[in-house]
Amino acid sequence: MATTTRIPRLLSADGFPEWKYRIEKYIKIKYFKVWSSIIEGHVRITTTVAGQLVDKAVDNYTYEDFEKVEEQKRALATLTMALSPDIAQGFRECTSAKALWEALIEVYEGNEDMKESRQDMLRMKFNMFNYIPRLTLEAQLQRFTTLTIEITYLGFS
Repeated sequence: MATTTRIPRLLSADGFPEWKYRIEKYIKIKYFKVWSSIIEGHVRITTTVAGQLVDKAVDNYTYEDFEKVEEQKRALATLTMALSPDIAQGFRECTSAKALWEALIEVYEGNEDMKESRQDMLRMKFNMFNYIPRLTLEAQLQRFTTLTIEITYLGFS
């Protein structure tokens, strides 16, 4: 479980929708500029030389330039630390926070065909939802709530 001082961890593929929601909130509260870095991607530090835009030498970085680089590194580190070691292992080739975020979404949310398939599966689960003998009312309600949250998350009703 995450708190304002403890980062939410993605432990399994099943927990991705909830983790995605929580990690976004956590990063926005803790480091809003880092969230911008994840969404906008890597920002090149450039300067103009003889009318040409070129990468600025590290020796010539301003305080603001170093802050931008630090935000990018913090964004990648924050996302990486939010993954369990088993999951992080599959995303080591991602060198920017934006690339990592997009790769996670692609793997765990999938393309349109996968989303459609999930929607079909959830429709079937919803239509087949029924009472299970010897299961408490609280457990039945929890099953139903989880199902409706998944349906809402996938954006259909």
